[in-house]
Amino acid sequence: MSFQSRFARRLRIALQFFFAAKEDRKYIAKIKRSRRFDRTYYRDAHPHLHPLFKAFPERHFALRGELSGYRPNPDFSPADYIFLNSDLAQSGVRAFEHFIDIGHTEGRPIQKSDYLATDTSVSPPVLRLPPQLRKKRFAICLHIYYPDLWAEFSEVLTGLNIEFDLYVSATHRGDETNRLFENIRGDFPNAICFAMPNQGRDILPFVHLVNSGALADYDAICKIHTKKSPHRVDGDKWRRHLVKGLLDGEKTPLLLNNFLLDKTAAIWVADGQHYKGAKWWGSNLNPAQELLRRVEILPKPEALSFPAGSMYWLKPEMIAMIKGLDLTQEDFEIEQGQVDGTIAHAFERSIGYFAAAGGQEIRQTSQLLNPPKNENLSKPSYTSAFYLPQFHPTPENDAWWGKGFTEWASVVRAKPQFAGHNQPVLPSDLGFYDLRLPQTMAEQTSLARAAGIDAFCVYHYWFDGRRVLETPLDNLIASDEHDFPFYLCWANESWRRNWDGLSGEVLLEQTYSDGFEDALVRSTLTYMRDYRYERPNGNDPRFVIYRPDDMPEPEKNIERMRNAWRIHGIGEVEIGAVRFHINGTNPIAEDAVDFWIEMPPHNMITGDDVLYSKGGPNTLGHPAESKFEGLIYNYDNLALKAASPIAKNTIAGVMPSWDNTARRGVSAHIAYGSNPQSFRRWLTQVRKHRLPKSYRNELFVNAWNEWAENAALEPNQKYGTAFLETLKDQIASKEVRFTVSNQIAAE
Repeated sequence: MSFQSRFARRLRIALQFFFAAKEDRKYIAKIKRSRRFDRTYYRDAHPHLHPLFKAFPERHFALRGELSGYRPNPDFSPADYIFLNSDLAQSGVRAFEHFIDIGHTEGRPIQKSDYLATDTSVSPPVLRLPPQLRKKRFAICLHIYYPDLWAEFSEVLTGLNIEFDLYVSATHRGDETNRLFENIRGDFPNAICFAMPNQGRDILPFVHLVNSGALADYDAICKIHTKKSPHRVDGDKWRRHLVKGLLDGEKTPLLLNNFLLDKTAAIWVADGQHYKGAKWWGSNLNPAQELLRRVEILPKPEALSFPAGSMYWLKPEMIAMIKGLDLTQEDFEIEQGQVDGTIAHAFERSIGYFAAAGGQEIRQTSQLLNPPKNENLSKPSYTSAFYLPQFHPTPENDAWWGKGFTEWASVVRAKPQFAGHNQPVLPSDLGFYDLRLPQTMAEQTSLARAAGIDAFCVYHYWFDGRRVLETPLDNLIASDEHDFPFYLCWANESWRRNWDGLSGEVLLEQTYSDGFEDALVRSTLTYMRDYRYERPNGNDPRFVIYRPDDMPEPEKNIERMRNAWRIHGIGEVEIGAVRFHINGTNPIAEDAVDFWIEMPPHNMITGDDVLYSKGGPNTLGHPAESKFEGLIYNYDNLALKAASPIAKNTIAGVMPSWDNTARRGVSAHIAYGSNPQSFRRWLTQVRKHRLPKSYRNELFVNAWNEWAENAALEPNQKYGTAFLETLKDQIASKEVRFTVSNQIAAE
């Protein structure tokens, strides 16, 4: 072709491009309004396009691309749409225009896909681990949709220089799937294989595996799948890039080690697969927001950051967050080759927010070639957790609340107060225990020690000589065989019917009669003489007073207590007090006690932290129940306050969560945004800013088992042991694994 001919042709194309016909201009405008055209995808999928066409991708698609079979987004195929919808074959309509106008509302299929040609009648199997399985350090989870790709993946897995357990899910195709599993077990005899319905793509099988508990106790988990990406010319090359970036033979141990050492990394993807920016939302923002509500994350849309391609390594904290979503098969749409906006699409974009919630990030392979430079943060010299000795029947509670009452009754009756409200919060590993059994307290101790907790600060309920809730500790002392490190906190508030100690009908009054100091001290002697009673400073037993300014003469009362302990042979006692959010009637001098304790959320919440209050503004993002009269505030705001200075002679405090709905119902105070990752961020802030100046470098957790206030480190049904794992990761000096019960072999 001569130069003149080429020039004339290009001029004609340019004129047609910029001076399109009226109908074409309408179509271009319709494409832009639909928000179903993915500009970034279109440019990346067709790198050969002239820069002019890349600058106006919708125009190029409408005038030339659709006729050439180009896709407007990864999932919509114009040719397939016409083929699958026979009524359109002779109509002359433009495929994408028809889908925008009518097809999307009718749920029409949009691409040829054996997604639609598989057996959807099968249900996800019950999964349990073989009893003989001894877990390796790592797990690799492979989902197979394309069985013909197994040989390629088998070669990759065989070449790895790490020990791993292999979990393989496959889209159910009857006998073909059974033969596939035989081949897999021929290469990997210990592989755990299970068939799944064709639903939720590669996400539902992975979520099902997470929910089963099978992926607990691994140091890291790799998720991969058989990706063909027919919408890409380089689909095979892209898949191999994604896999090689994560599983690269002899290089894998080095990369994995650096990933694990990097405290700020939570997700690892192949190079080029960390996508950032709101341009990647597509139609997934709303479903992602709904998904993130399940773990109390309010996402900033502009902060979107996620691992594209759905292949990555995850640390255990990400597995805990996925478990917290509580997704089941019913949450995933029936497979129809959807373009966008499904739970699977939303999931892909949500997990980056899981990492960010804990102050962590996504790493790409090239960023892991060298060892990380972690910030050297302080660890506490001693860690305590408030402990409630309530969970057993008492005559008082029988009289006030009904026969057999314990706080478990309140816990199970809690009702959600807004969409996504995590109530009721129920126990898992330890169950609805009875603290009359010292064995239960020994099991609690085992969990606590593994997490780095040195002692329980047990509430001591003493009302002018009357003891309440004393049975658990008394049984422990009598048994003399169970480990339980503890010291006492005198909960000296009057007991009231509304639980807060500040208002309502008085059930047990604290009167501070003459000589109460000696009587109180005598009630503590049996405990202080027990070998399990803690002396954090190495010499003196510790005693904490919850509300010292409620006493009539705080300084004199405390001095009389000190003298009484000396007289009774205990010697010096280290006395602390809680920094409460409301001052008592009798101010106390700072130096009247040896130390103070921060007890979040007390004394922390300000107006800027409030997300919802009745009659006030609502920045929660969704309404509360009409009868709700309580307060919802931002947990993350409180965590950030850990960067502020700490008062002198004060132990830095943290809380895993707070929500007293179980006690106060529609009048509850709720810290919204608490999850294991936001707890991680709070702990990191404390270690960085407060722990170095905390009293004796100590840390205090509110609480171990305040279930009716959802301030509990103990394992729960939503997150399992994740709060304990987070605490262990941040403060424990030794590596100890938690015991996790039963799991997986496909039935």
